[in-house]
Amino acid sequence: MRRLILVLALLASPAFAVQPDEVLPDPVLEARARTISENLRCPVCQGESIDDSNAPISRSLRLAVRERLVAGDSDAEVMEYIVARYGEFVLFRPRASGSGLVLWLAGPAMLVLGGGIAFAMARRRAKAPEAEGLSAEDRARLEALLKE
Repeated sequence: MRRLILVLALLASPAFAVQPDEVLPDPVLEARARTISENLRCPVCQGESIDDSNAPISRSLRLAVRERLVAGDSDAEVMEYIVARYGEFVLFRPRASGSGLVLWLAGPAMLVLGGGIAFAMARRRAKAPEAEGLSAEDRARLEALLKE
């Protein structure tokens, strides 16, 4: 029972790694920082946002985001600053330009290619000649083998 309560408590509470000393006094700037942080990937954890990660690099990124916001940068300028420093890998949603365009187009291209192959195979199977039935002699041999 205790485990169930613990699991439910952990699932119900947000698991932010943001430390109290990182939180900005201005709630509007803090909300912008959280929005930006949710869209940036932790370079160490790779599956978590910097907002959720406890890795030291994530803390550095969170602090950099907040420093840029306090300096007066727009959200886009903050993202550009982080991407220029750490590369496009830190973006959870890669940009649809340059090498990122390959990532955006690869999925639909594979879907179309797979659908074309499936369609061609189905047409080829439909055009294949019907297999002729077994002769009486072969049928008798088959029945004899199955009875053994």
